Amino acid sequence: MNEQEKMPQTSHPAPHSHDREDFRFKTLAVDILICFIAALFVSASLFYFSNYNHFAPGGVTGFASIVGSLTADALGQDMTVWMSIFMVAFNAPIFLLVAIFVSKKTGIILIIYLSFQSALLYFFQYLNSAYGLPYYGAYQEAGKYFSPENNVVFAAIGVGVISGLGFSLMLRRFGASGGTYAISSLIKHFKPESNIAWVSFIMDASVVVVAMFAYQSGANAVISTLLNIFIANIVVDFMLRGVRSGYKFEIITDKPEELSAELMTKLGRGVTAIQAEGMYTHKGHCLLICIVRNRQVGEFLKILKNYSTSFSYSCKVNEVYGRFEVKKSLKHHNEHKEN
Repeated sequence: MNEQEKMPQTSHPAPHSHDREDFRFKTLAVDILICFIAALFVSASLFYFSNYNHFAPGGVTGFASIVGSLTADALGQDMTVWMSIFMVAFNAPIFLLVAIFVSKKTGIILIIYLSFQSALLYFFQYLNSAYGLPYYGAYQEAGKYFSPENNVVFAAIGVGVISGLGFSLMLRRFGASGGTYAISSLIKHFKPESNIAWVSFIMDASVVVVAMFAYQSGANAVISTLLNIFIANIVVDFMLRGVRSGYKFEIITDKPEELSAELMTKLGRGVTAIQAEGMYTHKGHCLLICIVRNRQVGEFLKILKNYSTSFSYSCKVNEVYGRFEVKKSLKHHNEHKEN
């Protein structure tokens, strides 16, 4: 069978072992470029949608956002400037510990990513002050950038989608996207038996609770914070698993040759046959396994309807690799049938 399914083992996909400590110049150059692009997505979403609309992103960055907002209210200076400072203050020690105890390269990469993100936030604020770079103002406090048509829910959706793209770049390349991962990896290092699935939940839930008291927008802060965290997770999940996802069908049939030929011809997907036995009748059957893309499911079901005695069930697969070569495979199929 040319298609394979890959199931995730943890909530964060780990980088390939041969790349984990690869410090070659070419690899590092690509790594740094990806860090910059990911940081650009995340920092742009925070500046444009989140920072001036009284809600916070998730994780450690969320705490930096809340503390930055409170500091700006108490001491002056712009919220984004304070946030860029607190992002470094909160995350850098954690990333240094990751570099020391977990993975030198992962820790260094996260520090580079953090530096880009903090510098870009400061740069966006400079562009705002010097050249009037706008942001999405959903409240009167946004001044000239406020518009009655702007909605804090749309802001939460915007930051969730755009920051999710940045997180997915980091996760796909490095298996890490920020402070929550770093804390989880440190806990796992010192206590390998620990279940760290709760870390992300605790971090995000804490941000939501603190945001409720820190901002003056009441339920809007809670709902917007929850919404942007939820959407960011959906985007990350889709980018990591959904682009190449599909369905695995297992079919019990008495007409394996005809059904297989039709699936291979019309869908261009490989089919694997396994001999099976029904334990009620002890009658021999053929079990066909076929993995198809999401867009091919409808056509697959139309084909299956022509075989009324066949029984099928399906399950979702996260990634599908390989391509079935129809002409070559059908030629081999026909030759095997003739022999």
